[in-house]
Amino acid sequence: MDTLGAHVLARYATIAIDIATRIVRGEYREGQKVFGRSTLAGKYNVSPETIRRALTLLQDTGIVQVSPGVGVVVKSQKAAEEFLAECGQRQVLRDMQDRLHSLLRQRDKVNAEIEKLMNELLEYTFKMAGSLQRIEEIKVLPTSPLVGKSLAEAQFRAKTGSTVLSIYRSGEEILSPRAETVIRAGDALILLAPPELKDQVYNLVNGILPQ
Repeated sequence: MDTLGAHVLARYATIAIDIATRIVRGEYREGQKVFGRSTLAGKYNVSPETIRRALTLLQDTGIVQVSPGVGVVVKSQKAAEEFLAECGQRQVLRDMQDRLHSLLRQRDKVNAEIEKLMNELLEYTFKMAGSLQRIEEIKVLPTSPLVGKSLAEAQFRAKTGSTVLSIYRSGEEILSPRAETVIRAGDALILLAPPELKDQVYNLVNGILPQ
């Protein structure tokens, strides 16, 4: 794994960044010997091993030189500047990745809520459709004023909001009858009609005037 590529910077990496920042600001100058490991461990309140890893990182990037018996010497301010620039770029990338992951999680949650709502809407729509209209069967009596008239002339939809789905006649079924189909005595009309208008449809078919 890249040393600075972790999602959260390790403590030694943040110490390395802090030392590099001090070098760039001029607190530590090129050729200057900085504090020893034990002093740095006390300064940052970490173990000597953590300081060793921080100094190794700085040495690998050409910022300092760690020599036994000599200590830690600042080697290059320019290298420190490049190191910090790279760290900044990596931080920007990490922030963008974090934001992207957060948005993806939000999107998944929203998609799940949308799907749930759509299913509820479909279920409710089907229930409402079933309650708003029902299939009714009405027998046409010989005395019906509609006998001899076509479906268009009967004006089922205009007068009652109903639709003739089929006609049973002499043991046969006429599916989706045409508007010019003539109604005969003894026909059984299969209609799709609002339940509250069932009586009105029956009255229309058999010529019963409303009270």
